[in-house]
Amino acid sequence: MNGRVDPASPPSGRRLPPPAGRDIRPRPLSPEGADIPASSPPDAGLFEGYASLFGVMDLGRDVVMPGAFRHSLTRRGAGGIRLLWQHDPARPIGRWTRLAEDGRGLHVAGRLDLGQALAREVHGLIRRGLVDGLSIGYRAERERRDPETGLRRLDEVDLWEISLVTFPMLPQARITAIKALPGPLPAFPAIRPL
Repeated sequence: MNGRVDPASPPSGRRLPPPAGRDIRPRPLSPEGADIPASSPPDAGLFEGYASLFGVMDLGRDVVMPGAFRHSLTRRGAGGIRLLWQHDPARPIGRWTRLAEDGRGLHVAGRLDLGQALAREVHGLIRRGLVDGLSIGYRAERERRDPETGLRRLDEVDLWEISLVTFPMLPQARITAIKALPGPLPAFPAIRPL
């Protein structure tokens, strides 16, 4: 040590004031679409797919039954369900714009927050067909275990989050469409442009 103090690092227990002209306070959630860079088309980052399919066994031997999400969606709505990257609560990457049960399962539509680097990276991975999985984070509220097959039938779940993932527990839970930023969409038959 030469005895010099680095002016960029504050002494222990003290905080330096923010740089002049820069507000570092946490921002409230912005209105839908406000996080997207102004140079992007208004529908950039939109995608949709199925986060869960009714009556289909996942790799953990769980089967979500029709109506399982009804109470959770009524209670929380799309705005109360988080859109995460790989189930990591420290990595929200956008917001859900529509969540609805239909005859097939839980159909979802979301918007990536293209104002953040991670979401732009994920958007590129989706466009190139490298990531297309969806996975639900939930707590089982009502379930039945079949003693003969070992299947767990989920009659009601408390849905907390839906993540974009590399390997979904339900292999059929996938993104089905994405709105791309300007430029060519690579050939990938499983994902169609919106």
